[in-house]
Amino acid sequence: MDTLNKVLLDPKYHDLLAIVKGMRNGAVYGAKIRAPHAAVMTFLFKTGTFRERLVAIFKATKQHSQNLAVYVTIYKTTMYVLRQLNGKERSMDSFLAGLLGGYVVFGENNNINQQMVLYVFSRILLGAANSFANSPSSRHPNRPRLASHEVREKAWPVFASVCWASVMWLWRHYPDELQPSLRNSMNYLYLQSDSWTEPRNFFWHNQ
Repeated sequence: MDTLNKVLLDPKYHDLLAIVKGMRNGAVYGAKIRAPHAAVMTFLFKTGTFRERLVAIFKATKQHSQNLAVYVTIYKTTMYVLRQLNGKERSMDSFLAGLLGGYVVFGENNNINQQMVLYVFSRILLGAANSFANSPSSRHPNRPRLASHEVREKAWPVFASVCWASVMWLWRHYPDELQPSLRNSMNYLYLQSDSWTEPRNFFWHNQ
């Protein structure tokens, strides 16, 4: 144990061990995020035996966990290699590392990857909007800098309204173009609530 502690705390091994720890954190976080979501979506919307549903939950959780573990490993390894090659971290290194990891891990078009990429994309849009609103080039020289809460107050209602308007229109007219889990959720909320035959399937569950 003492030997292990010495290795873990030795500065010369820190960067390499950080890659291993990042892989571990990616796997754990992916499982924690996906397992409850997969359980809810599977038992709400999927048919099959109890065992088949458990297998579906396990597969979704495994892929999410594996995706994050591999992505973090690629990102941190690439950052390490670039630092070694250039002597220091450059501004573009994180972009290049993310580009490589994104292509390798998320390049395949499947449901889990779509959900993860679209989640990140939505956060990028919000971050970019906040950054642009507060950038010197986006405002008059005599106009004071907007605080972040002011940006959210002004931009968020518009952003939220357009998002919901767009998704409702797509679901209504082009449902097959939506990501399956989103389509299933919307069908449950807006379509399956249109029909019932008795109190049992009105109050307790759908037909």
